[in-house]
Amino acid sequence: MSRDPSKNREQFRPESHENDHFLLTTIVGSYPKPKWLNRAKELSEDDDSKFTADHLEEAYDDACEVITHEHERAGLDTVVDGEMRRNEMVEFFAHRIDGYEFNGPVKVWGHNYFNKPSVADEVAYDEPWLVDEFEFTTNVAEKPVKVPITGPYTLANWSFNEAYETEEELAYDLADLVNEEIEKLVEAGARYIQIDEPALATTPDDHAIVGECLERIVADIPEEIRIGLHVCYGDYSRIYPELNDYPIDEFDVELCNGDYEQIDVFTEPEFEPDLALGVVDAHTAEVEPVEEIKENIKQGLKVVPPEKLTISPDCGLKLLPRDIAYGKMENMVKAAREVEQELDAGEIDLDVPVAKAD
Repeated sequence: MSRDPSKNREQFRPESHENDHFLLTTIVGSYPKPKWLNRAKELSEDDDSKFTADHLEEAYDDACEVITHEHERAGLDTVVDGEMRRNEMVEFFAHRIDGYEFNGPVKVWGHNYFNKPSVADEVAYDEPWLVDEFEFTTNVAEKPVKVPITGPYTLANWSFNEAYETEEELAYDLADLVNEEIEKLVEAGARYIQIDEPALATTPDDHAIVGECLERIVADIPEEIRIGLHVCYGDYSRIYPELNDYPIDEFDVELCNGDYEQIDVFTEPEFEPDLALGVVDAHTAEVEPVEEIKENIKQGLKVVPPEKLTISPDCGLKLLPRDIAYGKMENMVKAAREVEQELDAGEIDLDVPVAKAD
């Protein structure tokens, strides 16, 4: 691993933080949209409506501000706008990358359809994808803003490739474009970037391709910029310890949903990046009690010391009821602060952070 996360983590500690220990709290990205935003989009698509594109843009702005403040109210150390302007994680970016086109929805499972794009020509970078979104969120936020970006491997793997000899070549070209976008975001003030690569979970044998993509993504990006990688679900043993070679500061995993059955995968050999551990389940519409979340947090202490542990939900929360999503975040932050207090008081044995059941 060529990056040093200790050089960029401390900038996210709030000045008002009361504990000596600091468990960075964040959210993966997506969040439930207010119902009125969905209605606004419907009206904007209705030819008989007087609701214009300008009205829809105002609705997006309002939603981003509301959700950003909701994240701050929950106490998160770093916030996201909940991806209010995004529809689907590949489609959103494909509309902004030259070389992509759309030919209609594709059935993916059951009665669900995905507007799967095609790469019809060599991909190219035109205008920034996320800078306006980031600048708006930063202007309404008091906390640092994290920027999630769908990774090049997933953008390639979840598209029809009609222009490149191999998907690998397409992924590498897309990685160069992601690098350009991150440079623009850094110029705009971004300090925390998360690369989302869910496709790696289903094709873990391609971990070396993802590694090369990441090398291209972080080229010339300063170490004070925090680079995270989120890979939800899957068999992590098929990409570990290889991911220790990835040039990332933080690896974000979904383990809560599986009751931490895979946590020991990361204990040997030593885990090198910071660990962003999912401690609330993104798939259950129930708010976990604080005490339960505290035990989940301690699972992460099996892998890394407190100064290398980030606390987050398992995955994006967009499919949950909004009040449930908020409750999970609020309890997650409370649990993190209580664990910090216990660490400060020496009440947690870091050699055996999770008590064995009787």
